[in-house]
Amino acid sequence: MAELMQGVMHKMQARLDDPVTYGMVLGDDVLPLNPLLGKQLELTWLGKISCVHCGRDTNKSFNQGYCYPCFQKLAQCDSCVISPEKCHYDAGTCREPVWGDEFCMQDHIVYLANSSGLKVGITRASQVPTRWMDQGAIQALPFMRVRSRQQSGFAEVMFRQHVPDRTNWRAMLKGDNGDLNLVEERDRLLELCSRGLADLENQFGLHAISVLNGVDTITINYPVLEYPDKINSFNLDKDREITGSLVGIKGQYLILDTGVLNLRRFSGYQVRISAN
Repeated sequence: MAELMQGVMHKMQARLDDPVTYGMVLGDDVLPLNPLLGKQLELTWLGKISCVHCGRDTNKSFNQGYCYPCFQKLAQCDSCVISPEKCHYDAGTCREPVWGDEFCMQDHIVYLANSSGLKVGITRASQVPTRWMDQGAIQALPFMRVRSRQQSGFAEVMFRQHVPDRTNWRAMLKGDNGDLNLVEERDRLLELCSRGLADLENQFGLHAISVLNGVDTITINYPVLEYPDKINSFNLDKDREITGSLVGIKGQYLILDTGVLNLRRFSGYQVRISAN
């Protein structure tokens, strides 16, 4: 096989085309992946892991690419990132207020998506539509805008009493979910949660919580030649050399005819990729 590139791996770049255009990020370089569909690939972990934040070598990756000291001290690794309703910025205890200003105290979108089925989610407004492609959603509908990450967390907690907030990655990779009427699902959800929405408006003000009207459902197509019937997941810690024909790319996964690999999970790993 011919070596194409090597370097420290980060989450894939994705651009909303038809189908989505993917690039594999290795250090400062980006390898276009769509042209490799149908080709035999070999991806090898070179035995080194570098922290995606500070760059120091680490024996183990934490939280998708961080060394342990960064995992312990960075606000972006805090539990409130996963559970934004626990945000403590207003209490003055955010570990990195400047980071909080840039990432948490910004407009967020509450959305419905169809990834492995119907789900509700939140993301920074600047991350639309990247967040949906990262999750492998085939449909997405933004339906609320709020002024901060904490507010989006409160909204998500309310909505997930009626709609799941997680993607079943195995079902997403099998590609067997059909289209949904997200507009009908949105209207149903807003009706079910009308009292809770009124409470949020009373708490944060009328201008903090806005329902988006006149927004169409976005349909997303992925570069997939065939979906697997059975999911075999690779782990670079155990499978240091992975080979197979690239039959698809979806979410942050490479789909090979021999198994699937979540590239984002192994951010910080130094790898070499070859093809023929």
